[in-house]
Amino acid sequence: MNWQPEVEEIARRRELAERMGGPEKVARQHAAGRSTVRERIAALADPGSFDEIGALAGTAAYVDGELSSFTPANFVLGTAKLDGRRVAIGGDDFTVRGGAADAAIVEKQIYAERLANELGLPLVRLIEGTGGGGSVKLLEQHGFAYVPVNPGWDLVVDNLSAVPVVSLCLGPVAGLGAARAVMSHLCVLVEGTGQLFVAGPPVVKHATGEDLTKEELGGAEVHRRSGAVDRIVASEADAFRLTRQFLSYLPSSVDSLPPVSSTSDPSDRRDEALLSLVPRNRRHPYRLRPLLDGVFDDGSVFDYAVSGGSAYAGLARLAGHPVGVLATDPYRGATLTPEGADVLTRLVDLCETFHLPLVSLTDQAGMVIGAAAERAGAIRHGARAVTAVYQARVPMAEVIIRRVFGVGGAGQVNRHRMVRRWAWPSGDWGSLPVEGGIEAAYRAELDSSPDREAHIEEIRARLDEVRSPFRTAERFSVEDVIDPRETRARLCEWVVDAYAVLPKLVGRPSFGMRP
Repeated sequence: MNWQPEVEEIARRRELAERMGGPEKVARQHAAGRSTVRERIAALADPGSFDEIGALAGTAAYVDGELSSFTPANFVLGTAKLDGRRVAIGGDDFTVRGGAADAAIVEKQIYAERLANELGLPLVRLIEGTGGGGSVKLLEQHGFAYVPVNPGWDLVVDNLSAVPVVSLCLGPVAGLGAARAVMSHLCVLVEGTGQLFVAGPPVVKHATGEDLTKEELGGAEVHRRSGAVDRIVASEADAFRLTRQFLSYLPSSVDSLPPVSSTSDPSDRRDEALLSLVPRNRRHPYRLRPLLDGVFDDGSVFDYAVSGGSAYAGLARLAGHPVGVLATDPYRGATLTPEGADVLTRLVDLCETFHLPLVSLTDQAGMVIGAAAERAGAIRHGARAVTAVYQARVPMAEVIIRRVFGVGGAGQVNRHRMVRRWAWPSGDWGSLPVEGGIEAAYRAELDSSPDREAHIEEIRARLDEVRSPFRTAERFSVEDVIDPRETRARLCEWVVDAYAVLPKLVGRPSFGMRP
């Protein structure tokens, strides 16, 4: 006597689970240009590393005590390795009831969140469907209506303060699925096949009268600037590559430090292009990408979010050490918009949660102004970003590339604490730009002048004499003015000191990342 019959039954049930919704539903998934959840896990994880949990959960039917049919739960979970590091993975199976709640899906979702939370594993959510309560037909099946609850949401919220969470929108994502998507440190949408919305087109048409396709309601064009999605990619393969890349900058949990890697890029590399990067004419912009490439390790720059306008938020490495990067793209604007402030807040919270030092390549003309900005509540978004900066405890360094003006410029880093700071000779700072402040400050003098424009130029010339960065350095209001080509070497020295401080910050932050 042995247990061979039961062992064979285990294998049979696992084989049934791997069929998912059956050949017809799988074919329909492929026809829509989307992979199945099991194909996605195989493409994302290191080969052979996926260890599934709960494959036998589902809806079974029996005849005379024998299994006659089996529909697996439409949520697949387990542990795997990504580039050699263990992670937790949970994915919706759209081939079974379109990813809606079915069989043991709720318990399996909660288990995936708890698995990551208690073992300190990064969590990757492969989201497709609603992931919520399912069809209203369930009312008849249950015989009553329940008061809604977000299952496992205590863990979903807590994981933002515990482990890196990546959500991939790989198909239509609605309802609770959409909420799970944005409750992450990185939310990625696949263009063309992925959409993100609170409710789908039929519900929207009934509620608002809008007759929209899924793409019109929540496709890539909707979310390039919405702030709900961090990155938009062209394919599932790109989403998986982005996931591995993003996680490579972060520790597995808040209880450890970011992983330091080796690099062949010399710390004392001097990029000659930096010397002439910033035009002398203050009205002329410069390109951001050569600045990032000239300062950080070769090939290490990771663009974090797409919706910030001129505000740039990224990750990079200095001598192999992961850091967060704040900067401005002058070709997209000079001021901090509400969208830019939200992106800045997200990056600062990410760095504070996972102990990444922050580098600000400052060129900030202040918060956006004008009637549209006031209607959008720009000052509140901006103040929220400044608050995030001031609450962060991680080491900060600042290189002033050009402008520092107003509340926005003042709040780019917390200058009330020890921030290692350097300025380029192109630095230009003050409470507001000279060009925009002359007429307000010298109104009476200009009103009495016979030649207003000539008088403005005379005043500007006088002010230009005293706005030199060297005058500021003489008063120790900026610590050092440096050759731009020295920037990388200076920051690579600083980052070693910064990482020596980080062990004191290991553990949970005082607050989690704001979704």
